[in-house]
Amino acid sequence: MRLLCSIQSIILVFGVGVFTDGHVQIIANDQGNRITPSYVAFTAGGERLIGDAAKSQVTTNPKNTIFDAKRLIGREWNDKSVQNDIKLFPFKVINKNNKPYFKVTTSQADKIFSPEEISAMILGKMKEVAEAYLGKNVTHAVVTVPAYFNDAQRQATKDAGTIAGLTIMRIINEPTAAAIAYGIDRKGEENTILVFDLGGGTFDVSLLSIDSGVFDVVATNGDTHLGGEDFDQRVMEYFINLYKKKKGKDITNDSTAVQKLRREVEKAKRSLSASHQVRIEIDSFYAGEDFSETLTRAKFEELNMDLFKSTLKPVEKVLEDGEIEKKHVTDIVLVGGSTRIPKIQQLIKEFFNGKDPNRGINPDEAVAYGAAVQAGVLSGVDQTNDIKKELEATVTPIITKLYQGADATPNDDDDDEEEEEEDDDEL
Repeated sequence: MRLLCSIQSIILVFGVGVFTDGHVQIIANDQGNRITPSYVAFTAGGERLIGDAAKSQVTTNPKNTIFDAKRLIGREWNDKSVQNDIKLFPFKVINKNNKPYFKVTTSQADKIFSPEEISAMILGKMKEVAEAYLGKNVTHAVVTVPAYFNDAQRQATKDAGTIAGLTIMRIINEPTAAAIAYGIDRKGEENTILVFDLGGGTFDVSLLSIDSGVFDVVATNGDTHLGGEDFDQRVMEYFINLYKKKKGKDITNDSTAVQKLRREVEKAKRSLSASHQVRIEIDSFYAGEDFSETLTRAKFEELNMDLFKSTLKPVEKVLEDGEIEKKHVTDIVLVGGSTRIPKIQQLIKEFFNGKDPNRGINPDEAVAYGAAVQAGVLSGVDQTNDIKKELEATVTPIITKLYQGADATPNDDDDDEEEEEEDDDEL
């Protein structure tokens, strides 16, 4: 879920970003990072950590560090996907009124939180970042969700915004936002768009059609448990086994060593998108000994090649379900940081017979970027006729528009929009 705030002529994006003078600019959060991880942690002393601070201590505090709330939001306890997910979580998930709730334990007391409440904490954090940057209160917002979210999941997302003190103006499907980021909605002719979204923990492929500004989701597919974290894990296992072979020591029970290795492996993976090899150096890695190994791009690809190739199966499935030949796909849009991996890009290009994906926008920020453009239309920032036409034809989104203070109360038309019924077939 990516948050953006529309403040008169300024629009903020989860990450956070600002839209002004017709341009979107992504700004850093309070940790200096442009992307905020959806983690919430509770320390033994009862302190609540959100984002980067929460993720940094997940290994040492796994039972009280909540992530992937989006997997459970708007779902019932007996949902098959819920039951599958909770088996993999290191934290406790319980049944309350046939809804999944997170249970955390601190020195003060046990507490339970709904997925909406956890999501609200993250949205609230982004709201604070926006307000600190602007020096003004923000009250309305635009949010994006996966295309496969049903009505209950979309409503739960709105509820999370309400808990965070935000009025959710619209919800826009993530692949639609990504397509808008590249201006595909303004080409004028009918287009068929494939959005390939490979993030840290999930993988989604969406086939969209757009005609006269109306987006239709033709087909969706993917793997809710495939992403950059899986690629990291393969490298982790490789180095853990290598260290055990060389040193005769198993670090798997040392959470501090594992956390250090995980952090450096993730950095190395990112570096390999631009370099062919990287040196991983960790001081005082385990039992006072340092760690020093080289990871090449070739080795990284070897360790993950089966996972990389598996991403093409959902692509084939959406084309099959949509009854579209790949030669008729007019645009390929890459979303998510893992699409920076050169081998992933190569496999996609080869699959589409040499057709290059759209480039130019940070894949981590493409969805937020497109949502910011939409929010600009909602707040009246962008007055061009073609964008306004597209918005009028877009029925489904629920986005998060943030206004500053009482002087920027949304008008009656905006209030009417908020109450409109949404059509999941038109975006």
